[in-house]
Amino acid sequence: GNVSARYGDLVAVTRTGATLGTVSADDVALLDLSGTSVEGPPPTSELALHLGAYHRYGAGAVVHVHGPVSTALACVIDELPAVHYQMVALGGPIRVARYATFGTTELADTTLEALEDRHAVLMANHGALTYGEDLSTAVGRAQLLEWVCTVYWQAAAIGTPRTLSDAQLDAVRTEMARRRYGSLLSTGAPR
Repeated sequence: GNVSARYGDLVAVTRTGATLGTVSADDVALLDLSGTSVEGPPPTSELALHLGAYHRYGAGAVVHVHGPVSTALACVIDELPAVHYQMVALGGPIRVARYATFGTTELADTTLEALEDRHAVLMANHGALTYGEDLSTAVGRAQLLEWVCTVYWQAAAIGTPRTLSDAQLDAVRTEMARRRYGSLLSTGAPR
């Protein structure tokens, strides 16, 4: 996968082919918001995904991963239903963007469209993307997405998972705000 973070009018993004577990400063490209290189190696082939999230959604950081469970689900479902109340931090049920070849404008366009009103999206036969106001939040959402995909997968192996309605998710948001409840409140999840 690949990761980026915005600082003002600049974006730091992992280079093409970087392995996230071993990224060093030499693996990070610095670009302006138009995608023009300021310094460093060639950026990820998914640069259009990252820049699109900054322009369209005002992201502070973007995480694109190929988690095993989220990727597997993105190969077989059209939407990840709200099977757990913590999905409010992702915006609710997660859409699966239609398949497009990696690194293309088509992939960026279809993924960003499916991301509307959410902080996470699955990418058909590819992976997942999350964003947040900072890198910690974007990474936390990527971890939450992989966890909830695992919960859904395990529940579906037993039977048909129960899902939460929009009204139930709204009640969770209201109660979290009333109680000032934990990290979910601080994620700034869309309503």
